[in-house]
Amino acid sequence: MDSEGTGTHDARGTHATPVPRPAAPAVPAAPSPAPGPPPMPRQAPGTERPSSVADWLAAPRPEAAPGIWRYGYRPPAPESEIEGVTRRLAVGMVISALLGLLFWSLWRQGSIPYQWAPLKLFTPGDWWFAGSATPKEWQATEAQMVYDGLVFGAVIYSVGRLGAWPDAIRHFVTRRPQPARAVLASVGAVGALVYVWPSGLGFDMRPLPVVDPVYSLIALVAGGYEVFTSRVVTDTLSVLITLAVLWPFARVGGWWQAVRDGRAATTRRRPTVAPPRPADAPAHGHWPELRAAGHDKAADLLSAELVSGRMNDVDCTRVAHAWRTAGSDPGALATFVDTVARQGSAAWAHPSGQRDLPARSAVHDLLVGQVRIGRFAKDERNPRAVRAAAAALDPAVLGTSLLAVGPSGAGKTGRLMRPVAESLALGALTGQSAVVAVCAAGTSLGADQTYDIVVRPGDPASVHDIDLYADCADADEAAAFLAEGLVGDLEAVDTRRAATTLAQLLGPYRVLHGRFPSVPVLRELLEGDPAGLAALKDGLAADGHTAMRRELDARIRQSGSPNDPGPALADRLGLLDRPVFADFFDPSGEGRPFSMRAVVNHPLRVRVDLPEQGHEEASRLLARLLLAQFTYVVRDPARRPHFACLILDDAARTLTGESVRAIQRLRSLNAGVVLGLRTIGEVPESLQGPLYAAVGCRMAFSGVTTWDGRRFTEAWGTEWIETKEVAQHTVFADQPMTRALHSLRKLVTGKAVTTDAVTVRKVERERWSASDLAHSLPPGHAVLSLTDVKGEHAPPLLVDLRG
Repeated sequence: MDSEGTGTHDARGTHATPVPRPAAPAVPAAPSPAPGPPPMPRQAPGTERPSSVADWLAAPRPEAAPGIWRYGYRPPAPESEIEGVTRRLAVGMVISALLGLLFWSLWRQGSIPYQWAPLKLFTPGDWWFAGSATPKEWQATEAQMVYDGLVFGAVIYSVGRLGAWPDAIRHFVTRRPQPARAVLASVGAVGALVYVWPSGLGFDMRPLPVVDPVYSLIALVAGGYEVFTSRVVTDTLSVLITLAVLWPFARVGGWWQAVRDGRAATTRRRPTVAPPRPADAPAHGHWPELRAAGHDKAADLLSAELVSGRMNDVDCTRVAHAWRTAGSDPGALATFVDTVARQGSAAWAHPSGQRDLPARSAVHDLLVGQVRIGRFAKDERNPRAVRAAAAALDPAVLGTSLLAVGPSGAGKTGRLMRPVAESLALGALTGQSAVVAVCAAGTSLGADQTYDIVVRPGDPASVHDIDLYADCADADEAAAFLAEGLVGDLEAVDTRRAATTLAQLLGPYRVLHGRFPSVPVLRELLEGDPAGLAALKDGLAADGHTAMRRELDARIRQSGSPNDPGPALADRLGLLDRPVFADFFDPSGEGRPFSMRAVVNHPLRVRVDLPEQGHEEASRLLARLLLAQFTYVVRDPARRPHFACLILDDAARTLTGESVRAIQRLRSLNAGVVLGLRTIGEVPESLQGPLYAAVGCRMAFSGVTTWDGRRFTEAWGTEWIETKEVAQHTVFADQPMTRALHSLRKLVTGKAVTTDAVTVRKVERERWSASDLAHSLPPGHAVLSLTDVKGEHAPPLLVDLRG
């Protein structure tokens, strides 16, 4: 478990360094737990960031629907789904309070019939003058005071139940964040104390029956007022009554939590002379999983690294991933503990030596693998539960593949492709993902230092080139994806026949030479060069390769026939057989080719910059070939522990029937693709429907046309909604007086007297119409629908990508 060495493909192990180096110098690896990168996570400029990695690690991440940013997410209260909940609760409170005040006013005036009858029923008769409720003894006066207090309590309880005060308090106070919650409760507490102790606070008003009933009850129980001669008793009673009045306000306002948060904030702002002990770290910083397994020393070491600032979010996530990978295997656990003891926070560092990216343009939460791309708009078409919540993507949804359609300048690259590529690059540093980003030269998908390998076909300064055969030992497999890349977009050429043609040449050539042919040699063989075919045939005859000779003979017989795909393959291959590519695509092993198969075995970060000026067709061919290679190599039966993703910033004319079918199979292979298109018209019409069905995530940017919107509308389907139809009918009166009044009203207002007929019914309507997508999306917005690999899905929602 010490290392997961990464590397480009070394076709036959002849390279001096099996581990590829970045195209630009990388950050050197930290040899020990000595001071490393600064505390993380670093956020995008202007965003709120945690004060420490320990706080970030301990932040709540509740389960949420796909696409919801989970870091610090607070699910909305159920009341927020009820229309007019604020008005309803406010009206209920006002009405119940008015009724309570009316009843209490009548009670104080003695206007309630038989209001003293219950009291006289439960007290001795000699306390009262006969036939009246006038007190005769001091006990009756105190009993009246206690009775007032009980009635007042019953009024408060009834008003609270009648006006749904508990729900109103939760809605208006409890759900608010601190310190607003504590402030509102404090204001209420001060108001209550004013009415409980008016004279003590300097107010000249009649107090509520709270204090006096308590004193009267104690006097009745004690049999006199002698108990109040002690100052200690009266002061204790005053304190207890005050605490009892403040207790519900403290519960509602969360005063204890507000005090703890304030102390924590003060502690974070206070400069520390020495790093705190590991025991002072937050709960998650204690690495409870390690402690539960009995590895306290390893947990103490990691906690010390965490609270001292020597671990960033990449380190925390990488170590946590290594622990999950170890599982319950005793040998793996022992290796884990030994590696932590030797390397600390630098354990399992990426072979590039990097423990973070040079810069980040987006906000990331590596613990759950999310990258924030915007915020769900406060739009009536978005459910209330997600309005204003942050929108995010993660490998769970990218595993179903994502299709993004929008015109140039809509923000596909800067607001989607780059954040996703950056998130996957960070995931590669933790050993959990591999990414291949394919874009036009000059596209901003991150600095060269962000990637382990940067391939620039046609650029003499490029350190790496591309292995056209993806390190295949099987000629049939290599021929399959090579044919897909060369002629998969041509309807006139059968891709299966083209694959057979290539296999008939690649197999014999590999058997004879130990490697696949270079681009010029393969082109000559496809064109039917007699000298090349004869030399290949003679070599096979000399070595006795009977089966391969039959393959080659079949190719020679088919060469020149009307349905021969060889000329079409040779023409397409000619796009790569140009002087600018003379030093590229060399299968001899003398160069440094990048093999797509490397991302299956290692958490690599790769960017391929395709030439655009004057080589558009060659760029499309290479993009199509890389897509075909990716969908083939991820089928490797060996269990791949990390997520693999291919990003095509511009997928125009790269999709074929076979690649669309392969994309649909990726979700079960722990892999996915992200496809960007300016318009769906860049995909053959016969593939548009299958493409929308193959991907689980779809994204329509502002500026799409109605033709593009129609495809999204079909993919997203319809929903049942409740509509109201109001019809106005003229009122015809039968009585003369009524007709006269109606005529007078029409003369004054100019309108006939009508009555409204309201019809409520459920109808099936498109979630987003093509017209809405084309004309109602504001700039910087997109409509996004998501599906994760478990089958959970989110409906199409409007996202503000600038949020």
